[in-house]
Amino acid sequence: MSYAAGFHAVREVLQGHPERVRTVYYARGRRDARVQEVIALAKAANVRFEAVDRSWLDGRVEGKHQGVAAYCHALSIADEKAFEAAFAALPQPRLLLVLDGVSDPRNLGACLRSANAAGAQAVIWPERNSAPVNELALKTAAGGAENLLLVSAKNLARRLSWLQEQGVWLVGADERGEVDWCDVDFSGDIAVVMGSEGSGLRRLTREACDVLCRIPMLGSVESLNVSVATGVMLYEAVRQRGSK
Repeated sequence: MSYAAGFHAVREVLQGHPERVRTVYYARGRRDARVQEVIALAKAANVRFEAVDRSWLDGRVEGKHQGVAAYCHALSIADEKAFEAAFAALPQPRLLLVLDGVSDPRNLGACLRSANAAGAQAVIWPERNSAPVNELALKTAAGGAENLLLVSAKNLARRLSWLQEQGVWLVGADERGEVDWCDVDFSGDIAVVMGSEGSGLRRLTREACDVLCRIPMLGSVESLNVSVATGVMLYEAVRQRGSK
């Protein structure tokens, strides 16, 4: 169990997956339109709601909660068998995100939010050495995790090979990439592959990619935060597909 906190996250889970919500809590004394909307959504979904002291929320929810939180069953993480079963039904052209060892829950949450915003259908990461999809990650995702197919892979290199067999082009972001990110063709089935915060893509992951591209650094910093770089890569796919 975990809390989805903040109006956007609570609204998203009540609208998209009300079956996950056990109870909605809101700060006692609040009667504004946003609280009334959350209460209406809870009533429509037959979800229990309760007014509590703000201090009660402060003690249970990490970070800012805006006076509202939903106590939820854990988000479902698909295994590889379930992913293979769901793959054929994903809308085409497919846009997937692969996170190779992102270990900070905040970065994971921000990547999930960007993936959702860009219309990606699934996010895949290795079972080991990856951040958990915990309350902090979900808070940062701000509801972005709810409508994504989240996949944990026992062996990421094998999963990437399987994607290639399905016709998915693997585009890795790497500072040693041969081409700029905007020169890659994102029009077909694509998996954007991002590395960890510190060391980037692991060797086997890098070698599995069909193309490695770089995002030029024109100032004094050497690299972007992984969640920012993820947004840059995904939205190049959005730009190219939108223009066509």
